[in-house]
Amino acid sequence: MEKKQPGLDGRHRDLNGEIRQKNGNTRIDTLRETYGNDFAKGHRGDMRLDTLLESSGARSLSEYLKRS
Repeated sequence: MEKKQPGLDGRHRDLNGEIRQKNGNTRIDTLRETYGNDFAKGHRGDMRLDTLLESSGARSLSEYLKRS
């Protein structure tokens, strides 16, 4: 069985080589462990990533980070 290789930000590549995306139900406080306490400042830690993206108009976590 082929072992998955580590990817960006502790994520792993799928067997087809693509980086696994953050799940929309990931909590903001979990993302703050990676991106720092200032990530999504002014938003509650129990907010979900998909809610944050929808409210900001960003299509992905990467896009949100570029806008911030």
